[in-house]
Amino acid sequence: MVKAAVLTVSDRASAGAMTDESGPAVASLLEGAGFEVGAVDVVPDDGARIAAWLTARARAFDLLFTTGGTGLAARDVTPEATASVIDYEVPGLAELMRQKGFEKTPLAMLSRSRVGVRGRALIVNLPGSVKGATESLEAVLPLLEHAVGQLKGRTTHT
Repeated sequence: MVKAAVLTVSDRASAGAMTDESGPAVASLLEGAGFEVGAVDVVPDDGARIAAWLTARARAFDLLFTTGGTGLAARDVTPEATASVIDYEVPGLAELMRQKGFEKTPLAMLSRSRVGVRGRALIVNLPGSVKGATESLEAVLPLLEHAVGQLKGRTTHT
């Protein structure tokens, strides 16, 4: 079974000033698609904390999802933290998420979501809103099992 972990990046949610809704929504969507979700965590908008979480979780999980910190605000550092730990990018998946989002709102083009690989783990940055996170995930969901298979050395096309 494909194992996934979800990280919400939010100063307010990590401080308890608001309830994290996007992380659980992403986890629910993943579980509904048959993935095993082993962790749903929250950290503040802090590049070092995000990078540390990604690095640690990449050893134990096939898929890592972040939600939040992909906009244009000064504290939106998730893409940079992701870039600091990945071995290489998978730009087509980030492009697909923005393209599908753009079909619903032109604001989707402001997302700086990044997708990349660390070791054998695929890391996907999702927007912070429940709607943005779930719609972005739905855009790439049909490709995830094949991507994980490739990372594990299975090259058969289905």
